[in-house]
Amino acid sequence: MRPPALDPLQVEPTRGSNYPDPFRQRVAARAKRKLGAALGLKNFGVNLTTLGPGAQSALRHWHARQDEFVYVLSGELVLITDAGEQVLKPGMAAGFPAGNSDAHYLLNRSGRKATYLEVGDRTPDDAVTYPDDDIDARMKEGRWTFTRKDGTAF
Repeated sequence: MRPPALDPLQVEPTRGSNYPDPFRQRVAARAKRKLGAALGLKNFGVNLTTLGPGAQSALRHWHARQDEFVYVLSGELVLITDAGEQVLKPGMAAGFPAGNSDAHYLLNRSGRKATYLEVGDRTPDDAVTYPDDDIDARMKEGRWTFTRKDGTAF
């Protein structure tokens, strides 16, 4: 294939997260193929994400300025929000509007891999709230910075 097309499986997956320790380990079994970046997209990201058995997508969180969308392609995922849990199967989608404080993450409780498309915008100066953990994130000059909730560095 040649641009502007690509074979998603030819995009090298990145594993883990830019979370600081001790949070990084919780998403160690996550693999993202950054399709949007591979295609040169600037305004939003598109990831083909795979969660192995027992893996989770992120810490439970919500974004102040950025929207998120997921579409399940294979396997089974549990969507965990403030309202509780619900199972997402292939063909199902979920969306998380910016500024909605209903924190969320996906968890693979099954015995096989699950894959989904993850789409998010790249609105600058975003802030992410993690209600269950002592961590905050801020987008500064195009990079995520993490602090504890009291503002101290990791």
